[in-house]
Amino acid sequence: MGLSIGIVGLPNVGKSTLFNALTKAQNAEAANYPFCTIEPNKAIVPVPDARLNELAKLVNPARIVNSTVDFVDIAGLVKGASKGEGLGNQFLTNIRETDAILQVVRCFDDNDIVHVNGSVDPLRDIEIIETELILADVQTLEKKIDRLQKMAKGDKNAKAAAEDAEALLNFMNQGNPASLYHDKEKETIKEIFNELRLMTAKNMIYCANVDDSNLASDNDYVNKVKAFAESKGADWVKISAKVEEELVGLEDAERAEFLDSYGVKESGLEKIIRTGFHTLGLISYFTAGPKEVKAWTIHRGWRAPQAAGVIHSDFEKGFIRAEVISYADYISHKSEAACKAAGVMRVEGKDYVVNDGDVMHFLFNV
Repeated sequence: MGLSIGIVGLPNVGKSTLFNALTKAQNAEAANYPFCTIEPNKAIVPVPDARLNELAKLVNPARIVNSTVDFVDIAGLVKGASKGEGLGNQFLTNIRETDAILQVVRCFDDNDIVHVNGSVDPLRDIEIIETELILADVQTLEKKIDRLQKMAKGDKNAKAAAEDAEALLNFMNQGNPASLYHDKEKETIKEIFNELRLMTAKNMIYCANVDDSNLASDNDYVNKVKAFAESKGADWVKISAKVEEELVGLEDAERAEFLDSYGVKESGLEKIIRTGFHTLGLISYFTAGPKEVKAWTIHRGWRAPQAAGVIHSDFEKGFIRAEVISYADYISHKSEAACKAAGVMRVEGKDYVVNDGDVMHFLFNV
């Protein structure tokens, strides 16, 4: 499984600049005018994980394979997007296919970069974006209700589903996102969420985009975004899209020195991916051998057979047992054979809950 994050925001907030930096490919035009992104940009980005490199030093594999994140950059949304204003509404379908939404919010002043609403106001901008997402979801839900009502004439289940959908619609028509619906664990509502992939049912990560002078300390704009995110129980990150762009192509030592000059220790990419993993409850386990050292992304709390299934469905179907070494033990003893001799390689069954950083081999029979 992979992680997919949709990048949304108003025009000229730094989305495309951030996308360019995150993907290390200048394929999303960043220009000082609204709607410079007219097609959704997609890219697969490797997840930075220093543990892979440390394992590779011991195993000496033919290749290293990182977990990946799919980033989708959507044209800037504006007020009225759900009714066809601007261009962002054309790409809302692409947001529906993502696991989480990264909402980029402008938190810097710059007279040379026009703001679509004439001034910088993070909370107003957030409200515009989230209102448009709710309105777009409402339209999608209304179409679903129409279909259910036609089916309901001779189908009791469809009638009940229509009533549940209407209750959800009433809730959202009051300006509420689907994620806050009180009855979202009800089976019919869960089915609606799964089918329609409502945007406001997704986890939202707020991304405060600052200039380089505010990377080390928070300005008033950032404080407002932080307070808002915390009030919603949502995660947030602070980055400088322009600084991220300058990091492209630098060697590790140069990157570290460059970041240190701004008083920060990790790049925006690392912050966003770490936050995305936390938001969605994801962890990584590793496989290590002469062919490759590879990271696999799973949900926290998954048991060994489920974890095996991300490699191949046959691994889950025919799961027998897993051989497990913790990352710390592997690094400490420096080889699989040494771990086995020291008794730190464990044999685990179907009920084993995989931990972040486990190094695993699976035995299966189909």
